[in-house]
Amino acid sequence: MVSLMFFSSASPLCSSPSKITKASLDFEMKKLGGSTKLVRNVNLEKLKNNYLFPEINRRELEHIEKHPNVQLISLGTGDTTEPIPEQITSHMSNFAHGLSTVEGYRGYGLEQGNKTLRKAIAETFYRDLHVKSNEVFVSDGAQSDISRLQLLLGSNVTIAVQDPTFPAYIDSSVIIGQTGHFHETTKKYQNVVYMPCGPNNSFFPDLAMTPRTDVIFFCSPNNPTGYVASRKQLHQLVDFAKTNGSIIIFDSAYAAFIEDGSPRSIYEIPGAREVAIEVSSFSKFAGFTGVRLGWSIIPDELLYSNGFPIINDFHRIVTTSFNGASNIAQAGGLACLSSGGLKEIRSVNNYYKENRKILMDTLVSLGLKVYGGVNAPYLWVHFKGSKSWDVFNEILENTHIITVPGSGFGPGGEEYLRISGFGRRDHIVEASKRLQNFFNTRTKHFTYLSSTSNTN
Repeated sequence: MVSLMFFSSASPLCSSPSKITKASLDFEMKKLGGSTKLVRNVNLEKLKNNYLFPEINRRELEHIEKHPNVQLISLGTGDTTEPIPEQITSHMSNFAHGLSTVEGYRGYGLEQGNKTLRKAIAETFYRDLHVKSNEVFVSDGAQSDISRLQLLLGSNVTIAVQDPTFPAYIDSSVIIGQTGHFHETTKKYQNVVYMPCGPNNSFFPDLAMTPRTDVIFFCSPNNPTGYVASRKQLHQLVDFAKTNGSIIIFDSAYAAFIEDGSPRSIYEIPGAREVAIEVSSFSKFAGFTGVRLGWSIIPDELLYSNGFPIINDFHRIVTTSFNGASNIAQAGGLACLSSGGLKEIRSVNNYYKENRKILMDTLVSLGLKVYGGVNAPYLWVHFKGSKSWDVFNEILENTHIITVPGSGFGPGGEEYLRISGFGRRDHIVEASKRLQNFFNTRTKHFTYLSSTSNTN
């Protein structure tokens, strides 16, 4: 097998992300006024580089400054682009206008969320799965909930993550103090179990080779690989957690994109209520990336080793650190879950599904090895033998397209790019043309693996 090799450009965009940024360097080189006697949080000192997506945004801005007259297309950060259906925004608008009236004004709500919305979430997403409305905690998004769950878990737990994995799981674990230092050679943090998930194991960890940890972070459909765990695989995961007395933090933020009947919730698996917390979001399901609304499920049956209900502690965390999601956002959430709202949202999601099909067909036609892209909005594209940041820079410099380097999701993501199906249709079509022209030109100088795609 021959592989596509990329050479680094002379552009400043090609500086390695492992190098300290100019702003950080300037800070280290000179003192900006007086300093306090406060010692920096040692856990923050452990963090490696900038968080992935702000780093990509920084490079995007640099590229725009360098090429001010080109149209930059983002297939990167996974932000939604299509307008929220008017039926939903009208409901939010009417609620907001009502705040200007005596009858319609609302102040603080329950920290756990609007009771009607909690009931609607339980009935819409967890029908027949025995999830009760009091187990639903409405939030300002899944990523915020991950941090609140870290407060719940504390610094003394051990964790396991899929590799590659969504970086917030790792970074929040570092900040709370669950990990050791970062190793440059392995590209891993100490005290974290990395569960390899790649083509050789159908993107599901070999649990027989996985040591016990207190907590297992698991995302399905997976960000970044686009793979969804089968019912059989999730049975194995739940059994593994029950055998080891572990808790699964199950991220189902992309469940709305599942098309093949695979489980959309961990609670479809018998016994999961005893070992799993589920985190989800309106961000991708309803295009609420800027509105900010999500939820977590903490089952009553989920207990500490001493028998104390975990839900009781999460109540305390939420009421201490959070004043509840925006009333306006929650009004929008209720509109989303009406019969009309759900119909409109499905139409928007079908638009994104068609986008990913256009991208999939383009990349496969070029002979690239493409994974995912069936039950999730992301394509996981393999560039064997290459460094993912080099591929990112090469494509950005030559096509003016933003992607996401796989190594940003952990060592298992090296040699891959994540490409998003979120975007305007005209941009998706234009990006496909640019990629075709680029790769067809490169074949004059480079040979790359030609193969049919793998999908879920």
